[in-house]
Amino acid sequence: MDDLHRDSAAALIAKARATGRIPVVKSFFDEPTFTATHVVHDPATRKAAIIDSVLDFDQPSGRTGHASADAIVDYVRREGLTVEWQIETHAHADHLSAAPYLQAKLGGQIVIGRHIETVQTVFGAIFNEDERFARDGSQFDRLMADGERFMLGEIEGMVLHTPGHTPACMVWIIGDALFTGDTLFMPDYGTARADFPGGDARTLYRSIQRLLSLPGDTRLFLCHDYKAPGRDSFAWETTIAAERTANVHVHEGVDEDQFVAMREARDKTLSMPRLILPSIQVNMRAGHFPEPEANGTRYLKLPLDTL
Repeated sequence: MDDLHRDSAAALIAKARATGRIPVVKSFFDEPTFTATHVVHDPATRKAAIIDSVLDFDQPSGRTGHASADAIVDYVRREGLTVEWQIETHAHADHLSAAPYLQAKLGGQIVIGRHIETVQTVFGAIFNEDERFARDGSQFDRLMADGERFMLGEIEGMVLHTPGHTPACMVWIIGDALFTGDTLFMPDYGTARADFPGGDARTLYRSIQRLLSLPGDTRLFLCHDYKAPGRDSFAWETTIAAERTANVHVHEGVDEDQFVAMREARDKTLSMPRLILPSIQVNMRAGHFPEPEANGTRYLKLPLDTL
């Protein structure tokens, strides 16, 4: 995200406040994966977006379920919303996307940042995918570029490329609300890891600094929460000002070298996410499973001694 896009984002947020075009946000928290899914809508037109949905997945049995997604379906129908967007902030490594299921039930384009092509190339090699797996993002309905604008009803939105956690991370701004994906957590928990293939701590720091320069009263909605030590409840909403002043990893006064040293040392202590191997294989396909084999069954691979 360059300075021009950052300034345009700040202007968009200010305009939303000035005109009163403020989205309503309803969040659904999936405790097994510590994931917050956000349903965002324009109260004037009832047009909606679903951000970072969760497909229930029991890894020992390989069975999928839709209880989490069906709670969203029930809410959307009860509120009389029309879904225009099924948004992925990035190709998640900790849960499987329910976007195709929700699209079938509710409609809306499945959309992600165009740098998903980089993720598909990297993980296509890791999983030894053959030529049937396209690496051009064509599994998604739309790919968004840094600084691109879109509308949710009468509310203007904009996407900002924020690499570092993954090459394809995008922050989505809708009115005065910013959806960060994994880039930032609650101030008392910190920031995303940067040790996945294609991740980089220095790049993450620079992405975060551009976000922290946005208006302080901007609402931030996070994709995950793990309850920092001393906190008894899950939380997924904060502000730019709170992150700027109190984020335990990247508050004001923490310079780039300090952050990189902390982030790289911390990442070395972290184990891989429990669902990373099934999640990436599905999410890099826009939430779809691999094609069935000759016996009609779909399979996910388990590469040994790779990650």
